[in-house]
Amino acid sequence: MDRAIVRAILTLAEALGMRVIAEGVETSEQPAVLRESGCEGCQGYYFGRPMPAARFAGTLRRAAI
Repeated sequence: MDRAIVRAILTLAEALGMRVIAEGVETSEQPAVLRESGCEGCQGYYFGRPMPAARFAGTLRRAAI
């Protein structure tokens, strides 16, 4: 059922010329299913927990090095 909903949303977005970023990704299986279904991007706790802006800026600086 969930995969059918994802496919339907992605099909509708494509027909409307829209890009989709999936929200609420929490498990390692979900990004794979989304990519396989044609989703261009995703975000959620699987990738990182919410944090203060200053900490996020430091994280980005360290990742760029």
